[in-house]
Amino acid sequence: MTTEAVPLIPHSVLFGNPTHLVPEISPDGTRLVYLAPDDGVLNVWTAPVDRPEDARPVTHDRGRGIRTYGLCHDDRTLFYLRDRDGDESWRIHLVDLVTGRERCATPFDGVQARVLAHNRWHPTTLLIGLNKDRPGLHDVYALDLRTDRLTKVAENPGYLSWIVDTDLRVRGGTVMKPDGGLSVHLDPSDGQHGQDGQEGPEGPHGAPHPPWLDVPYEDAMGTRVIGFSRDGATCHLLSSIGANASRLLAVDLATGRRTLLAEDPVYDVKQVEFDPVSRLPQAVLFAKDRDEWVFLDGEFAKDLDRIRGELALLSVDGEIYVDRTDRAERLWTVSVVTGAGPVLYYVYDRPAGTLRHLFSHQRELEAYTLARMEPFAFPARDGITVHGYVTWPPGAERTGLPAVVNVHGGPWARHTFAFDEEAQLLANRGYACIQVNFRGSTGYGKEFRNLGAKQWGAAMQTDLLDAVAHLVAGGGIDPARIAIMGCSYGGYAALVGAAFTPEVFTCAIDLCGPSNLLTLLAAGAPYRTALRSFMHAQVGDPQTERAMLWERSPLSRVDAIRIPVLVVQGANDVRVPQAEAEQIVAALAAKELPHEYLLFPDEGHGLARPANRQAYYAAVERFLAAHLG
Repeated sequence: MTTEAVPLIPHSVLFGNPTHLVPEISPDGTRLVYLAPDDGVLNVWTAPVDRPEDARPVTHDRGRGIRTYGLCHDDRTLFYLRDRDGDESWRIHLVDLVTGRERCATPFDGVQARVLAHNRWHPTTLLIGLNKDRPGLHDVYALDLRTDRLTKVAENPGYLSWIVDTDLRVRGGTVMKPDGGLSVHLDPSDGQHGQDGQEGPEGPHGAPHPPWLDVPYEDAMGTRVIGFSRDGATCHLLSSIGANASRLLAVDLATGRRTLLAEDPVYDVKQVEFDPVSRLPQAVLFAKDRDEWVFLDGEFAKDLDRIRGELALLSVDGEIYVDRTDRAERLWTVSVVTGAGPVLYYVYDRPAGTLRHLFSHQRELEAYTLARMEPFAFPARDGITVHGYVTWPPGAERTGLPAVVNVHGGPWARHTFAFDEEAQLLANRGYACIQVNFRGSTGYGKEFRNLGAKQWGAAMQTDLLDAVAHLVAGGGIDPARIAIMGCSYGGYAALVGAAFTPEVFTCAIDLCGPSNLLTLLAAGAPYRTALRSFMHAQVGDPQTERAMLWERSPLSRVDAIRIPVLVVQGANDVRVPQAEAEQIVAALAAKELPHEYLLFPDEGHGLARPANRQAYYAAVERFLAAHLG
């Protein structure tokens, strides 16, 4: 292995603040808005759209930084979400871009705010969800941006999520069934019944009616209403019912007739691009090894072809994502993910058909040699095809390399072709980074996804082992130098690797991972209890499968751990509470097994503060160097 020819990328460049992030054009087309550090903390900046160099910060957070924001169609209000040290009790803050006045619109302790809807047709109203009255349920409120007045629009009758049309009318919601399936309740009329807060599973004013759509357990993750046409005649549905993968359907609300718009036999729909005015779909994105677009509108296809042509002239190859917040549709912001460099941002001038480069997400990265994620596939031990990515160290011979299996969280998520900071760190330090979309991962259709049901610590884990065996057989990986790491479910998988197969892995790194499935399923914030039947169907039911859940828990096999373990936790985590880390650390200490423990008192589920992220990855690098070499 030779890495001397490749300069080491500092942690501050990979895991510090990005220089720019998520740019948007204001709805009136006059401002460029984006995230950038101010005094070391991510804040929202604005500039005249034609003079980005005149940018100034318009928010003044001095905590964990702002990552979610939006521009309102009143052409003067910006909103952003902020919690307290990772507790996920999000508050909505408003900034008047004309006067500079900043205020909190939801100043309630221990209450989580969710932004449900806002659009050009209701420029002074933000529809939000608040669990202010009942911690387990989010009611719907209308926030008047002119007065900051909150008005309750609908009381939650038990919905997991709400369905809202383009006139901000509540049309229904989804209910989690006891078996982990869903009932979709939808008023196919104009939605007026929802305004008095009585619409729910029982129907308007308590009159019983059947669900608009009954979603079986196996289709629950691939089926949902994603919007309405502006004329209100059509709703658009992603559904895997009657198919393997989620498809895009248009449903005529008057007749119930469904029209298939786009499908793939293997891959789920990842994203739908809607016309900003008609709210009719123009394109559908399927995430395969690389993105694949299916176009439903010729004009949108022409625009994407022009953007691709402009990028080709710049020798830029990457995945293209567009943001069309300018109401006049004159200027789009374009993000390009090359995988082997920072994310690139451009402004697309639609009438002229030209691209103007704005900036990259981290300009210092442009000075370094980065690696590109490469797809691979292999047959698991039961014959199922499993996909993933490997990021190889640049400049190193692909023979006998140390490797890190980097497991994604969720687990109902997947790795995609992207710029991955962790993969770049590992490859830059000489390790092959293996990222497996094990069974249970999303995107590959319901058959593959549902193969992960009740397979935590079982077939989901053996897919990781089979990926390792496949790459070892190819000669690229040294079987004596393999680590496993991950966050959330990935942290659990790392602990399982240490407790169940210590002969395979040299060391393990767990960030915010559960150590005991029984205590995990019993914990969590009140608003997460609606997911309980889903968790019981996917992970296991503590009432009937207690023995299985304990056997799949790393804590049950702590005596078998003989490799070094690094455990890292955020003290304010509401998804995987601190107790999950504390109990495995206490057991490791009692058995005098090799371990390290890092607790971040100002973080939640994952690490957001740059100083904490850099401290964590410094510990990761030191830990891997000590145990992998």
